[in-house]
Amino acid sequence: MTATADETRGTPHGTAPTPLSVLDLVTVGAGRTATDALRTSVDIARLAESRGYHRYWVAEHHSMPGVASSSPAVILAHLAAHTTRIRLGSGGVMLPNHAPLVIAEQFGTLEAMAPGRVDLGLGRAPGTDGATAAALRRTDSLNEGADDFPQQLAELVRFLDDDFPDGHPYRRIHAVPGPIQATSPGGVQSPHRPPVWLLGSSGFSARLAGSLGLPFAFAHHFSAQNTVPALDLYRESFRPSAVLDEPYALIGVSALATEDENEARRQVRAAALSMVRLRTGRPGLVPSPEEAEAYPFSPMEQEFIDSWNANVIHGTVDEVRSGLDDLHKRTGADELMITSHAHAGDLRLRSYELIADAYGLPND
Repeated sequence: MTATADETRGTPHGTAPTPLSVLDLVTVGAGRTATDALRTSVDIARLAESRGYHRYWVAEHHSMPGVASSSPAVILAHLAAHTTRIRLGSGGVMLPNHAPLVIAEQFGTLEAMAPGRVDLGLGRAPGTDGATAAALRRTDSLNEGADDFPQQLAELVRFLDDDFPDGHPYRRIHAVPGPIQATSPGGVQSPHRPPVWLLGSSGFSARLAGSLGLPFAFAHHFSAQNTVPALDLYRESFRPSAVLDEPYALIGVSALATEDENEARRQVRAAALSMVRLRTGRPGLVPSPEEAEAYPFSPMEQEFIDSWNANVIHGTVDEVRSGLDDLHKRTGADELMITSHAHAGDLRLRSYELIADAYGLPND
């Protein structure tokens, strides 16, 4: 049992040049709670489903007060209960942080909850700082997980497909829910299993995804300078597989559309301040625009802000649509996965609605 291209490829709607999707970090603004952020995630997922966005992914991060997405599988189960059609997945689960069997069990359970609409996106970074990664993995050998990533990936796929060879020490171990249920007396198993995606911000996962014939997701939203080289490497490395006969790559894009251009700039600057604090070891809640306006940026911090925001598509809806179109032309991405950052959840929700309107996406 393997995933198919039909479970990977999306269909553009309206005048969008490519399928549009959503990446959610479940951000928590100052003065808000994680409960508020998760309620916003449900609202965005419902909107995305009704407006023809193709998939909705949640990213794994740890020890960051402003990002409440430490447990993607739990959040996805919650979203599955509030949606019926949109694909749900991880963007991604950080494989070195977890035992492959645990991931196979979690996503087998999600597949049972939402048959035929669950994606398993995998990354090899920790999604946090080194000390937190050590706590997650209960080891000080942090490089070991990244170096072993291809082996961990192979093990996870074996658990998903329940096809360890005879003589393998895991031959009699089964991820449940999973294919073993179909071979048990009276067993009936879903024909689906979550498609595996590889995520990356450099060339390692691009080359590995290509060599394995898997779909690839690149983190353009925080590694824009590597986007085109990584996509080129993925396409050059691609070998047809049982999953895909030709490459399929999406890119994560940071974009925020508002009715007022100045408001977009204020929100984006506040989100960038959050990144300044994270990069300097002071992670916190996403500050308000007013806090960002009053913050005394050093010249080095201002340089970071300018560089960071140069890769955030923001402004009026026409400006954002133009920016997304240009990015698609430059990269040839098969899908654009939009992540919107703002202090207030209602502005994030409105941004996705404005982008859907700009492209004439359906309104079910």
